[in-house]
Amino acid sequence: MKPSFEVHVTAGTREEAENICVAAVNKRVAAGAQIVGPISSFYWWKGKVERSEEFLILMKTSENRLDELVTLVKETHSYETPEIVAVPIEHGLPDYLNWITTETAERP
Repeated sequence: MKPSFEVHVTAGTREEAENICVAAVNKRVAAGAQIVGPISSFYWWKGKVERSEEFLILMKTSENRLDELVTLVKETHSYETPEIVAVPIEHGLPDYLNWITTETAERP
């Protein structure tokens, strides 16, 4: 079985986070998504330290749909350089990992 991934994305508003989640799940490039937040983020941007309130999105996808998920996020996100980090899921409940693969399978 090919690996599954958890993809982390941050968004500046809950509405934007929800829009990304709905688009990803509707297009089946993510089997599921959760929103955590608000969170406090601290980061370097254009030469200075920034602080902002953001919402963390956690999406589950298959290796086959990962590139499409990244493209969707880049196309729908308001940030110039959105956080998109894909972490391979190395262990998990086999039924859950199979669910990710099944729900992100291409449909005719």
